[in-house]
Amino acid sequence: MAGVASAGVLLQFYLSLRLASANGQSLAFGVASYFGYFTILTNLLVCLALALPLLARASAGGRFFERPSVAAGVATSIAFVGLAYHLLLRHIWAPQGLQWLADVLLHYAVPALYVLYWWFVLPKAPLRWTDPLVWSGYPAAYLAYGLARGAAIGSYPYPFIDVAAIGYRQTAINAVGLLIAYIGLGFVLVALGKAKARNNEG
Repeated sequence: MAGVASAGVLLQFYLSLRLASANGQSLAFGVASYFGYFTILTNLLVCLALALPLLARASAGGRFFERPSVAAGVATSIAFVGLAYHLLLRHIWAPQGLQWLADVLLHYAVPALYVLYWWFVLPKAPLRWTDPLVWSGYPAAYLAYGLARGAAIGSYPYPFIDVAAIGYRQTAINAVGLLIAYIGLGFVLVALGKAKARNNEG
């Protein structure tokens, strides 16, 4: 799974640089564009969540990502990536070739594999009903970053937070809706995790 996640983010990094070059833009612009997407940042988070416990389990990072609440938060975030893309974004473009492969890896393969890994392998207890509220700090921080970055370079990564096209009011409405959906998804995973933990104890 760490290999699949790494292949996805590295392939998309290459494609982002190639696209910037083809459009006459600098490599720095390609790098900035690449790191502007919630999908990329969350797939990188999955890479860390998989690799650190595997390669450096005794390290602070390894222990951090082995905590049940952290692993469930990562599962919520990457599941949100897959669901949001499938419901909101897949209809607005038709990737081909290597871009199609990167698209499948980042939005479908990695989310499905990590959620299955969380469900079948990782410990579920203790999870708290307040955990999704804590996890929501991650997409909220991304929103602040995405808006600040967009204002600075004049380009927003997603149409539903494109202030230049839809204005701040609609952007705020969209952001609140997505944040509520994220928290709701988190509650679903907490409920499932608690049920699985009780079943294992029984």
